[in-house]
Amino acid sequence: MFVLMFFAGLVCLVLGAELLVCGAARLAAGFGVSPLVVGLTIVAMGTSSPELAVSIGAALDGESGIAVGNVVGSNIFNVLFILGVSALIIPLAVSTQVVRQEVPIMIGASLLLIVFAFDRLIGAFEGVVLLALLAAYTVFLVVQSRAAGAQGEVDAMPAATGMRGVLWQLGLIVAGLALLVVGADWLVAAATAFARAFGVSDLVIGLTIVAAGTSMPELATSIVAALRGQRDIAIGNVVGSNTFNILGCLGVTALVAPGGLPIADAVMHFDAWVMLAVAVACVPVFLTGRSIARWEGALFVLYYVAYAGYLALMAQHHALLGPYSLVMLGFVVPLTVVTLVVSFLRERRSVR
Repeated sequence: MFVLMFFAGLVCLVLGAELLVCGAARLAAGFGVSPLVVGLTIVAMGTSSPELAVSIGAALDGESGIAVGNVVGSNIFNVLFILGVSALIIPLAVSTQVVRQEVPIMIGASLLLIVFAFDRLIGAFEGVVLLALLAAYTVFLVVQSRAAGAQGEVDAMPAATGMRGVLWQLGLIVAGLALLVVGADWLVAAATAFARAFGVSDLVIGLTIVAAGTSMPELATSIVAALRGQRDIAIGNVVGSNTFNILGCLGVTALVAPGGLPIADAVMHFDAWVMLAVAVACVPVFLTGRSIARWEGALFVLYYVAYAGYLALMAQHHALLGPYSLVMLGFVVPLTVVTLVVSFLRERRSVR
């Protein structure tokens, strides 16, 4: 029963997000904004709607572990798995704006979350601050894009024309939101049942199953965008979704959660720092040739598998957890850092 509910909820979330993105993207095309900005705003917010719906539903049900773990886990999944798989399909070119502006903003949002969560609670005031920053960031992106005269970059995108077209796209948005609400309720109920049945904490369920499930719209969107040559949308979708997850999802959830949003010690001791490290890791990767090569994509995917393996061992209190952590921290991570530094220095030398 709960297995069927979980997958039915997942289908509703994915379908709802697709309808929402389809309608919103075509409406946005009429405003003359660039594909990157569409990816960072409309597409990112649309594909992050499942995270928002699940986090709000979980918080209202008192499942704060799922509410927070869903956001943190989704951000880790977005960068390591989605960008990794997309780059494996086709190397992703990275624009200068992403490297100089969007990634630092994503890192800043991750740092702000850690600062707000130090007292183990994100209250209503912090929620208002997060939402205000999201509003300012969105307005800034749109104004910046229009000032740059980006109309020519979006002419190829289908736009809503005429009253009938606008009403049709609005209908898609409403239908998408309705599916998201239903899907979120089913997914949270099933995830809670899984946690109780298998003795796994809500936090781990939120960091893995729910986080990956609600990130399926981002995965599908980025892969399709990469295959169609819309690489700005593929990357903008991931970076924008991560920023929106922190500023928007946690901002709204902190406002609606009774008494604020509690933060588990496990998040502050490990997962939040992994999220920050993953965001920072984008800088050297994006700077090596201003692209994400296939080998870098493979490295991202392997790191996500390693992270999921750590969570599985931790949930079972397995005896291999200590040796596993030692190998990751003492060998794999330093080797990766050295490889990225060498690649960056070679790129700088070739440019000179």
